[in-house]
Amino acid sequence: MKIDKFKRMNAKKINRITFFLIVSTIAINSGCNQKTTIESKPNIILFVSDDHGNDALGCYGNPVIKTPNMDLLASEGVRFTNAFCTSASCAASRSVILTGQFGHATGSFGHVHDYHHFSTYDTIKSLPVLLEDAGYLTARIGKYHVAPESVYRFNTVLKANPRSTFEMAEKCSDVINADQPFFLYFCPDDPHRGAPFTPEPWNKPNDFGNREEGYPGVETIKYDPENVIAPDFLPDTKESREEIAQYYQSVSRIDQGLGKLLEQLADAGKTENTIIIYISDNGIAFPGAKTTLYEPGMKLPCIVKNPQIDEKGIVNNAMITWADLTPTILEMAGSDISGLNFHGRSFKNILGEEKTEGWDEVFASHTFHEITMYYPMRVYRERDYKLIWNIAWRTEYPFASDLWASSTWQGIYRNNNEYFGNRKVKDYLYRQEFELYNLSTDPNELINLAYNENFADILGRMKNKLKAFQKSTRDPWLIMWDHDDSLTGTGVNL
Repeated sequence: MKIDKFKRMNAKKINRITFFLIVSTIAINSGCNQKTTIESKPNIILFVSDDHGNDALGCYGNPVIKTPNMDLLASEGVRFTNAFCTSASCAASRSVILTGQFGHATGSFGHVHDYHHFSTYDTIKSLPVLLEDAGYLTARIGKYHVAPESVYRFNTVLKANPRSTFEMAEKCSDVINADQPFFLYFCPDDPHRGAPFTPEPWNKPNDFGNREEGYPGVETIKYDPENVIAPDFLPDTKESREEIAQYYQSVSRIDQGLGKLLEQLADAGKTENTIIIYISDNGIAFPGAKTTLYEPGMKLPCIVKNPQIDEKGIVNNAMITWADLTPTILEMAGSDISGLNFHGRSFKNILGEEKTEGWDEVFASHTFHEITMYYPMRVYRERDYKLIWNIAWRTEYPFASDLWASSTWQGIYRNNNEYFGNRKVKDYLYRQEFELYNLSTDPNELINLAYNENFADILGRMKNKLKAFQKSTRDPWLIMWDHDDSLTGTGVNL
C-alpha cells in the first residue's frame, strides 16, 4: 500500500513538473517569437518636404536641377507618376498623411498655428500612435504643423535647424542606431518660402531659406535664373526666374540632407531593412500651385525604396493619394489594418508593378489654407478627366500671404498684366462653379468643358462620383448640393 501511495505521489509530481516545463517552453518560445517579430519589422522613414513639386527633381525630368540622392532613391526603388496630395495646404495635407482620412472628416480644415487653430478631433488615432502600439520607436524632426499632440504623439522629438536637412539627418543618429524598429517622420522646412514674406524692395526674390553664409556640411549650389525652367503656369519673367533659382537652391539643400540620411543608414548597417518614402506636402509655393487643386498644386513626387521587393527603378502609373500613406505604412510594418477606418487604401502590394489595374481615380478636398482663405474645393480626377467643384465660386480666389507678396505675383499685379503664365488673371481670380478638363488634350487645365453641352453626360457622371465620395467620407459640405442635409449633426457629441 505504501509503495502504491508513493508511486501515485511521484506520478503527480512528475505530471506537475512536465506541465510546468511545457508551459515554460511555450512562454519562452512565445517571447522569442515576439522578439523575432519585432526585430524583423522594417524601419520606416517618411521624408516630407515642404512645397516641393515634381517640377524640380532630376528623376522627374528636370535636366537643370541637381538632386543626385533623390535620383538614386528612384533608381533603387519606385517612382510614382500619378501621386497626389488631397489638400494643397501644409497643415491640412499633413493631417491626411498621418491619419489616412480627409481633413473635412477629422476637423483638420486648415492651418493649426496662431489664430488659425484648426485641430484634429481627439477621437482620431494617427499613424505614429498605431506604430507605437505595434512596437515601433516613433520619432519626428522638423516641421510638425498638426494638432493636438495627444493625437499625433511621437515617442521622441528631435531638434535641429529645419532649414538644414543635413543637420537634421545628423541629429537622427540615435534613432537610426536604436535596437528596436523605428519610424522616423523627417520634415524639413525647405523649400518653403523664407520669412519675411514681404520683401523690400517688392521685386527682390524670396530666399526660400537660402543664406549667403550657407549651412554647415552643405555645399551651396546656386542656379543661374537664365537656366532654370519656368513651368507653363508661371510667367516667364525676371522676377519669376529669380525666385525659381532660389527654389532650386533650396531643393538641392534638401537633397544633400537626404544623402546624409542614406549614409547614416549604411553606417548603421540598416540600409537593407529600412523603407524610405519621399514625398512633399503640396505643390511649389507659387500662385497657380500651392493652395490650388490644379495639377501643379496637387500632383507631387512620391519615391518609395523598399528593400523587401526585388524590382528596382520601377516607374509606377497607379493613381495614389496621401490618404493611402497611413494604411500602406502600417501594412509595411506588418500591422493588421482590416479593422481600421481609412479613406485611403494600401498600395504596398503594387509597388513592383509598372501598369496597375484598379488605381484609376482620386479625390481631393481643400477647405482653408489660412483661416481668412475660405475657398472650399472638391475634386474628382480620373485618368483623362478632372472635375473641380469651387463651392465658394462667387468670391475672389484668396491668396496665401506668402504667395500674394511674392515678386512673381507682384510683377504681374503691379503692371496690370492680362496673363499670369498661361492663364488669364481674371480667370485665376474669378472661377466658375465647376471646372471640367480633359487632361489628355488639355494638360494645363485651360479649356473648361463644364458648360459645354457635349460633355453634359461626363459632367453628370463625375458630379455623382463626387457626391458619393462626400457621403462616404462624411463631408459636411455635402449640404451645398441642393441643401442636402443628410449629414447634418445632431448637436450631440458622439
